[in-house]
Amino acid sequence: MLILLLSSLGINSFSQEIAKKNYQITQIQNAPTIDGKLDDAIWQEGEWIDHFTQHEPYNGKEASQKSAFKLFFDADNLYVAIKSYDTSPDSIVKRLTRRDDPDGDFVGVAFDSYHDLRTAFMFAVSAGGVKFEQMLTENGDREDPSWDPNWWVKVGFSDEGWHAEMKIPFSQLRFEKESDGIWGMQVFRQTYRNNELDFWQHIPKDAPGLVHMFGQVSGLESIKPQKIFDITPYGIAKLETYKAEAGNPFADGQDAKINGGIDAKIGVTNNLTMDLTINPDFGQVEADPSEVNLSAYETFFEEKRPFFIEGANITTFGIGIGDGGVGNDNLFYSRRIGRRPGLYPDLADNEFAHVPVFTPILGAAKLTGKSSNGLSVGFIESVTAEGRAEIDDNGTRRYETVEPLTNYFLGRVQKDMNDGNTMIGGMVTSTNRWTDAVTEDYFHKSAYTAGIDFTQYFKDKSWMINVNAAFSQVNGTADAITRTQESSARYFQREDNDYTNYDPTRTSLMGSGGRLQVIRQKGHWTHLAVVLWKTPGLELNDMGYLRQADQLFNMYWGQYRVWEPKGIYRSWNLSGDYYNVLDFGGHLLGHGLELNGNMSFKNFWNFWAHANLNTNGFSNTILRGGPRMRTQGSSNFQYNISSDSRKKLYFYVYHNFGKGFEGSSKNLSLSAGLTYKPTNFMTVTFNPSYSKSFDELQYISQESYTSTTRYLFASINQKVLSASIRVSLNLTPDLSLQYWGQPFIASGQFEDFKYIDNQMAANYSDRFHVFTSNQITTTPDGFDIDENLDHTVDYSIGKPDFNVQEFLSNLVIRWEYNPGSSVYLVWNQTRNGFIENGDLNVGSDLDNLFTDKAHNVFLVKFSYRIGL
Repeated sequence: MLILLLSSLGINSFSQEIAKKNYQITQIQNAPTIDGKLDDAIWQEGEWIDHFTQHEPYNGKEASQKSAFKLFFDADNLYVAIKSYDTSPDSIVKRLTRRDDPDGDFVGVAFDSYHDLRTAFMFAVSAGGVKFEQMLTENGDREDPSWDPNWWVKVGFSDEGWHAEMKIPFSQLRFEKESDGIWGMQVFRQTYRNNELDFWQHIPKDAPGLVHMFGQVSGLESIKPQKIFDITPYGIAKLETYKAEAGNPFADGQDAKINGGIDAKIGVTNNLTMDLTINPDFGQVEADPSEVNLSAYETFFEEKRPFFIEGANITTFGIGIGDGGVGNDNLFYSRRIGRRPGLYPDLADNEFAHVPVFTPILGAAKLTGKSSNGLSVGFIESVTAEGRAEIDDNGTRRYETVEPLTNYFLGRVQKDMNDGNTMIGGMVTSTNRWTDAVTEDYFHKSAYTAGIDFTQYFKDKSWMINVNAAFSQVNGTADAITRTQESSARYFQREDNDYTNYDPTRTSLMGSGGRLQVIRQKGHWTHLAVVLWKTPGLELNDMGYLRQADQLFNMYWGQYRVWEPKGIYRSWNLSGDYYNVLDFGGHLLGHGLELNGNMSFKNFWNFWAHANLNTNGFSNTILRGGPRMRTQGSSNFQYNISSDSRKKLYFYVYHNFGKGFEGSSKNLSLSAGLTYKPTNFMTVTFNPSYSKSFDELQYISQESYTSTTRYLFASINQKVLSASIRVSLNLTPDLSLQYWGQPFIASGQFEDFKYIDNQMAANYSDRFHVFTSNQITTTPDGFDIDENLDHTVDYSIGKPDFNVQEFLSNLVIRWEYNPGSSVYLVWNQTRNGFIENGDLNVGSDLDNLFTDKAHNVFLVKFSYRIGL
């Protein structure tokens, strides 16, 4: 959340010339004390600069409240003071939140210290004294909120309003040693009660970007770059308690561990910074949300580990479009590093195993930076340890590898030219594993990807062409590559697949993919045409993420936006798109239409809606290695209503419903959110959700019958009930307590078992045969099938019904006792339950979940930053 960056949504044609303001900064000898009082001598000298302009809601109009600022510098730091005058000082909203999560009035300053007109470093503070920072790249189109520099700020209040006093070390900024002393600069203020955002340097809403429109600060010729050198050792003490398992020597009910490591941030040159971590631990990071995944595809989880989040803007190389699904396709998916082990040992009845939950990261290094001539670089090198399962057989111990020792490397280079109108870059990744006899047939020995990207803007950036092209090669044993060919991303083994070469003897696989975008942005209108391609052999999942290869995706998208308040609304937009999908055999798999609308009202409520229609089509994947099959289309509608988030109590309601053609499927989802802020330092949120769905064709398994393969399916009725509870208590800007809990119950009941009879039949009901009561018999373990009614079991199906219960919770107390130095106290609890039936009964399910002893993790983490 950063209202400042709402301006980045207005990347439209801009023809007006706006005169750039200039601030002449003065060097001082005696530094002020950063106490939020503004009573030092330097703040009494010179002129306070005011004349701010509204960016939101009435772009270009005079700010409703006066703001003023001053800047000074010495050999080591920048000093900034911002006064926020207010005619109603009792209406200033000053809430305490966690760092980088501001709520209430705020002020800040952003510096384009490279003066490349594309990159900026932003420092801001709320009226509650909460810091938040961002690194802006690509002219403000991208933001990195994970960037956490070490700087100082205090706020104060008076009868005239409130003010902020900042000290920003030059070591936290990047700039050239020899420069003309001119930087880009923007000063901004948010008045929360009016949802008004004011800028010192006016930027029209239809401006083509953000950073290149900044004003200027001059007079910095004498400053010298200062290389950062921060070493942060840390120590961890951890205690785990859980239910003991009789006879299992690895589960006696309690484990204790002491660990430590080092994090470092080192300035290699004026513009290059290296981040290092040795034996990292991310025990304070919140767990992934619960889910039941019945698809053949891997779930994409968000990265939450700080080392991999910071600077992620330079290490990304996407070949997708939009959010989720195809939008996640990328050459780098950082969750691969330190992932869960890929194998689990095959145990005998009398054996027990201790298997690591995550693959240990021995160390990682990241080098990022940008030169004044527009060259951006990013490199990541990481080594993960061999994951070994310790297996006990009546006191005899052996070890089995479940994840090989692995080296990950990424290199990214991008060059800005022609005043930021031309960009060209490239990226390479490599994954190399030291496999053994156990792992060599399950993991690629090596995997490489390479990509090139090119972006060109035309006509004052009202036109943009972007091309990203990527190539991949994986190597391994014949069995390992066969697994890749047969994976859910491609299914080379399909009997009707006559356009790829399925070869079980091959030891390598190559492929390519990419994205071509053409964007036209003019005034209120934006148009986008995009083509995505992923050849059947493309494989990114060693270090990146690829949901499905063998696709050619075409889309046109258009949007109309209105941002000037009028009538009942503050702003609104309407957008729609048409798309189609083909495979590389030239078969049309499907096409669809989408329509989206959003309106923000003057009472600060918001409404959005989305509708989509998918036509009947074909699927290469529904039979999971079987031939192509006709599929039914569907329609879907969803909407969301949210109240004024400035209030102490606000809510949202979300509703989603859809239906497949000819009754093939249906779904209904309901969720709500309630947020309550009883005080300025406490926030409580409650987000319950419920969904139920029906699918007539849920994949079960494949069985051999006579000389054919039976693709077995069933109808499934699925229900999911969950809730997210979050409590944030912020005693000071540097001391916070956060709690998150999630109860989760999911059930699935299967019926009408069937096999696919004629997958290409034009009539939907002719594509499958539902077993009659004479053909299927219930057993204690599932079902026996007698297809030909000869009183002999032809094959059996295990009982697929499920009822999954899970409770996750995380309590974190965090104290940043000095910039960059912190203490964490963490309590993590996990509860799991499973019943082999498809009934969802909240009372009995919760009783089952909370009957057994939980798995608790108690952790203390202490870190101390040493700045040299």
